[in-house]
Amino acid sequence: MSRKINIRPSILCADHGNLAEEIKQVCKAGADYFHIDVMDGSFVPNFGCGSEILKTVKAHSHIPMDVHLMVVEPARHIRLFRELGADVIYIHPEAGGETADILAEIRALGAASGIAVNPGTTVEDVMDLLPLCDHVLAMTVNPGFGGQAFMPEVMGKLTELGSLAERFGFELCVDGGISANNIKKPALCGVTGFVVGSALFGQEDYTEAIDELRSAAL
Repeated sequence: MSRKINIRPSILCADHGNLAEEIKQVCKAGADYFHIDVMDGSFVPNFGCGSEILKTVKAHSHIPMDVHLMVVEPARHIRLFRELGADVIYIHPEAGGETADILAEIRALGAASGIAVNPGTTVEDVMDLLPLCDHVLAMTVNPGFGGQAFMPEVMGKLTELGSLAERFGFELCVDGGISANNIKKPALCGVTGFVVGSALFGQEDYTEAIDELRSAAL
């Protein structure tokens, strides 16, 4: 069965001293989304990617922005990030607020709704939310820092979510430690969206790196 694989470079891993050029090169190389990690230093022990980053991506890119909110009380920030151009907005159910209401607000504002599922969060924990999601981001590392290794123990969860993606109609994505060496197994589980960091940024040829990832997934 043919699967449409989309590659979502994580802007957190780009060269921020040369960000505009990095964005242009990634677009030219054929990326499908820009993945932007927004971290408040409270929900996760790190800070990253505020409004100015989104403005820069929007100014130099023609592809959608996939925004992952790792923040406490995300409801306070949904409208801001939608106004900055977020096309997909992920929230964590553990971050506070009524998750179902927040997902509904994301859709009402015209963006695609999503939840991020941490390695320690079970499918049962989020089952009631899945029909409300356009995208589900399965974390294959603990969130907060780039450059971590893929956690193979999440494969069972990916298989379960892949089956539910067909049932409920959401797109299943993964984030954390993805490379051409390990992309195949998640793809076989039904994952179609892949957030990538070091597997792309830092490589000599971005087009070649993206093509390699897509080929390895099929």
